[in-house]
Amino acid sequence: MDVIEAIHHRHSNAKVKQDAIPREAIETLLSAAVQAPNHYKVRPWRFIVLTGNGLDKLGEVFVASFADRQPDLPAEALDKTRALPHRAPLIIAVGVDQPAEPKVLEIENIVAVSAACQNLLLAAEAEGLAVKWRTGEWALDAKVKEFLGFAPDQHLIAFLYIGYPELVPEAQPRPSFEDRTVWME
Repeated sequence: MDVIEAIHHRHSNAKVKQDAIPREAIETLLSAAVQAPNHYKVRPWRFIVLTGNGLDKLGEVFVASFADRQPDLPAEALDKTRALPHRAPLIIAVGVDQPAEPKVLEIENIVAVSAACQNLLLAAEAEGLAVKWRTGEWALDAKVKEFLGFAPDQHLIAFLYIGYPELVPEAQPRPSFEDRTVWME
């Protein structure tokens, strides 16, 4: 699959099998991710790979945080929260380092890590894997950040849920670039 085909074919797909992903395949995705451009070559990305017991532990952190915010939750709600990380056999949580030098802008680090995520998504597409990029409240949660080893001021920009697709959904056309483009000649 060439890169243009991967770009046009790739769509989020949350319907994945629970089959384990080989470490070699995960390393291929991570290697593709770190080819992203980054200003001053600061490599601002941080990847936390969660499988098996790591998913269980993340589920327990989700439950602890949710219970702190809403202590009267029924057990069913906590069980549902605990199961969230198990929507895929692999999650790669992606964080952004804060700039360590004044010349490095925070936004440059954020966009570099976003580019790394896009590289990973395209590599997954080429490898026949499905990915769903999630953020939501858990990406802002202090307990989740602490569990993953991130500082409170670090951005957690992605939970990449990855697995082998249960089915490949029919690609839906996306809007064109024309209404978002101005040509200045």
